[in-house]
Amino acid sequence: MGTRNCRGARDASCANLRQCQTARVEGIVIRPPRREELAAVAELRWRWVVENEGTASCALDEFVRFFVAWAQTNVSSHHCRVLARGEALFGMAWLAVVPRVPRPGALERASGDVQCVYIVPNERNSGLGGQLIEAVLELAQELGLEHVTVHSSTRAIPVYTRHGFSASPRLLQAASPGVLSGL
Repeated sequence: MGTRNCRGARDASCANLRQCQTARVEGIVIRPPRREELAAVAELRWRWVVENEGTASCALDEFVRFFVAWAQTNVSSHHCRVLARGEALFGMAWLAVVPRVPRPGALERASGDVQCVYIVPNERNSGLGGQLIEAVLELAQELGLEHVTVHSSTRAIPVYTRHGFSASPRLLQAASPGVLSGL
């Protein structure tokens, strides 16, 4: 897990956000998916699960239908960015936005959580993951989020660290009672 202050300084390797956002490989763009591309985004999520867990617990077509409906329903709280080359999508990252309890002097508060960052294997190790993370962090800053967290795989921790995330001794987590009891 890591956290990042959206208003804080970035690591020196990406001091200029605009430069980082535009230093893309030719022909590749980072953008929100179009409505008609949500099935392709669902397939990326499916690939992530199969790659990391070996199998999926439902059929691909069933998952795609559910995912597309979920993404359309949750468009105000879950913001996706995709890596695209022409019409082909080959990476994604999500920013989940969570409203926070108001306080005097800050009536509108929210925080974010980076979720489901995935790039197809043959496009990895080219800096595109970092650019996806920066795109999501730029969105978090535009939305005025107080902080952004991520629950990272061990392999991806260095990437998140390079983009301003750090461990926080104040950020704790607990498994839900259903998970603890095996339900």
